[in-house]
Amino acid sequence: MVDIQRIQTFLCAAESSSLTEAAKQLHLTQPAVSHQIKLLEQELGVKLFTRGSGGLKMTEAGELLLPWARRLLHDVDDMKDMMSSTQDVFAGELRIMCSTCIGKYLLPQLAARFCRRYPKIKVRILACGPERTALRLLEGDAHLGIVSHETNDKGIESQEFFEDKIELVIPANHRWAGRSSIEPSEIIREPFLLREETSGTRWVMLAELSKFDIRLEDLNIFMEIGNAEGIMEAVSHGHGISFVSELASSHLRELGRVVRMPVDGLNIKRTIYMVRKRISAPHRPRDVFWSFVHAPENAELLRRK
Repeated sequence: MVDIQRIQTFLCAAESSSLTEAAKQLHLTQPAVSHQIKLLEQELGVKLFTRGSGGLKMTEAGELLLPWARRLLHDVDDMKDMMSSTQDVFAGELRIMCSTCIGKYLLPQLAARFCRRYPKIKVRILACGPERTALRLLEGDAHLGIVSHETNDKGIESQEFFEDKIELVIPANHRWAGRSSIEPSEIIREPFLLREETSGTRWVMLAELSKFDIRLEDLNIFMEIGNAEGIMEAVSHGHGISFVSELASSHLRELGRVVRMPVDGLNIKRTIYMVRKRISAPHRPRDVFWSFVHAPENAELLRRK
């Protein structure tokens, strides 16, 4: 049977590309780390690393083992959590994959409330591209995911997390700043700051603008920026206008550096979802958080826009 400690040693060495760093993380000596890896290589009958002047490098066998090693250690952690749950103790680790930028504005606050109520549960919030969230859940890398649209994967179930409002923001000194609203057609004449292609904000914005016969190629794209914070900084310095979540713009609006500009006939909203694996072993921290999200005491936080 494969020794779990050897798998953990392999994973630390693989992720750090350094025996020295792996030794520090595991509180072992470097020779002890080397010995553990050598025993694992003998047990599996393959070479997992090559060592040279450039440092530690995984072989093809090592690359193949890496995801299995991660999954095995996650399964061990989940098994320990499940055993703890039989003692009516809410303990263990909860890994939440957040693939939408806007999720990070509310998720840490909600997770902090959860940790105060269940102090023996350790929450880890992990970043992930939207295209990989379902896969990471199915592979066991995370227990929950936050996404900007529902998934069609039958192995995943979802619930509404919160409703996000998307607004047009402009520099505080923009010539429109004194107006109560603008027409949709006026947008196409302004330098526009666009989110990346995988952004949920971009998808819903283009869908709504299409109702006014405004397409992506009609916009005067000045720059494409891959996160809401970068968009807001660019807007605040007068480089263009953009559609962003009301949550993402709140800080700079409070500072008076940007203002929201209503667009006649445009009311852009999207639902942010929480997802989990549909069929899986019981995991108390995951299932408790799933219910905790919509506890009455969190209603005010989730309504905040």
